[in-house]
Amino acid sequence: MPMPMSKVRPSTVLVRPAVAATPTATKMVTKTESQNILKPSSKTASESALFERTSRRELLNDAKPFSDFLTDTFHRQHDYLRISLTERCNLRCVYCMPEEGVPLSPQRELLTTPEIIMLSSLFVSQGVTKIRLTGGEPTVRRDILPLMRQIGALRSRGLRELCLTTNGLALHRKLEDMVDAGLTGINLSLDTLDPWQFQIMTRRKGFDAVMKSIERVLELNTHGAGIKLKINSVVMRGTNDREIMKFVEMTREKGIEVRFIEYMPFDGNKWNKGKMFSYSEMLHLIKEKYPQLERVKGHKNETSKTFKIPGFAGSLGFITSMTHNFCGTCNRLRITSDGNLKVCLFGNAEVSLRDILRKCNNGEPIDESTFEVMKQVGMHTKPGLTNGSVQSGLAPNEQELLDVIGLAVKRKKAKHAGIGELEHMKNRPMILIESGAAHMVSISDKTPSKRVAKAICSVQFTDMIACRLIQENQIQKGDVLGVARVAGIMAAKKTSDLIPLCHPIALSKVTVNLQIIQDQDDTGRVDIEAIVACEGKTGVEMEALTAASTAALTIYDMCKAVDKRMTIEGLKVVLKEGGKSGRWVDGVQDSSPTLQ
Repeated sequence: MPMPMSKVRPSTVLVRPAVAATPTATKMVTKTESQNILKPSSKTASESALFERTSRRELLNDAKPFSDFLTDTFHRQHDYLRISLTERCNLRCVYCMPEEGVPLSPQRELLTTPEIIMLSSLFVSQGVTKIRLTGGEPTVRRDILPLMRQIGALRSRGLRELCLTTNGLALHRKLEDMVDAGLTGINLSLDTLDPWQFQIMTRRKGFDAVMKSIERVLELNTHGAGIKLKINSVVMRGTNDREIMKFVEMTREKGIEVRFIEYMPFDGNKWNKGKMFSYSEMLHLIKEKYPQLERVKGHKNETSKTFKIPGFAGSLGFITSMTHNFCGTCNRLRITSDGNLKVCLFGNAEVSLRDILRKCNNGEPIDESTFEVMKQVGMHTKPGLTNGSVQSGLAPNEQELLDVIGLAVKRKKAKHAGIGELEHMKNRPMILIESGAAHMVSISDKTPSKRVAKAICSVQFTDMIACRLIQENQIQKGDVLGVARVAGIMAAKKTSDLIPLCHPIALSKVTVNLQIIQDQDDTGRVDIEAIVACEGKTGVEMEALTAASTAALTIYDMCKAVDKRMTIEGLKVVLKEGGKSGRWVDGVQDSSPTLQ
């Protein structure tokens, strides 16, 4: 049984294995043993090089193709997952949370520990190698330690890093157990080194407790704990920008990375461009005192630009999401505490994995007892697994989860909006981006059924010229009706991308019909009818409306050179079927035969 971390003597080195079968498999060796382990072998340099090349070649030969579900259309491979464990926080930082706080979700809407473990296991099975636990403040979750142990057990299945983002207030009390559970990295948020300013910025006391946590991490690292410690500081002009150099001095003797973050806009944090202290300004300020500051080459997926002052033990980083985005190499996905998958920090689009996961439990939260039953069933269907092991495949509807995840990842954009757009975008407060709040209506309690909707609209021309040219396929841009039909079908499938609160739906049918009509007053029009069907828990009215309107807009675009005064008219749903409400025609309930 491993020695408790609190009893580690200075002469003891703590060595963490690269892969562990259990979350507590941390090995203690003496300093002499550690030196023997690190001592170069008697092999010649050429033999060592040959061995290294052979090992690398074997690894490449054994490597599996990265999961298509986690690869977007820009070939970015998402092997880094951030999971929010709670909405709650024991601080009230001014840039993170509105002063009045945020409404907390009902407990049943939040992910349970078994649900977090199941999703973690699923993502690791698809190639995720790094999981970061966030909040709110993750250390306030009561079962944080057993949860970390279960995620730490995924190291035997390919997980390499288990990290934590924390404000450090309660960290020192749980740190040793977290290291035993497999913790490898900590991002600690600290925006000031002045105790009084700390209280102003966080609206709480606790500076001494945070500093105690930092010192405890550094102390454990002297015994070989190997925790990567990063201090994250959000820089705000007129608030804490005068402390930049104090943070720089922290890296002189301490082996930490201080990362300066450009102030970002989120709901309720009263963001304005004047408060933002840019990366270039920070760099100029530091170089005035330390002109020898040099750039350090980092990992291709690093969010920060890393620098080092020669002779300093630590390093400096700059997270420049406002002035120099790093979207091109983004490999991150987020799961909010209410179970929504968020593919971009600044994006509004979210999809509920919680609702899909709970399908296998009749829409109810999956608690520990249910999880145990599911594990037993999994072990019977997958021979060779040891009791208590965590594996993907616990959810009977795993394929459905992967399909939805894959669709969401494929919809990820090349980059987020620019600084001028971000400040006006509606988005969650920062604390709820890493945690969660209900935005989409829950459909977990609904029964799947066949659902159909029909929407119509018209493109009205001022004369018959456009209609004649369309009919004769003489419009300069090409086949108007053919292109409009394809555009409508494609738009129906993309509705959840365009309408933020729509659920992604697997459509079983999309039909777009177009007809040229000559009116009595010698004008013409194109009538559009879009019919959309699915087998699911929610209706497809929005998909039908999106299909019809996009087909109309396509006709408008292709014909605007011919008729500059045409209009789009009469967009409406004329029929819907399915669900508890039954069949409705033009807004009135109807008992006629269903649409085929």
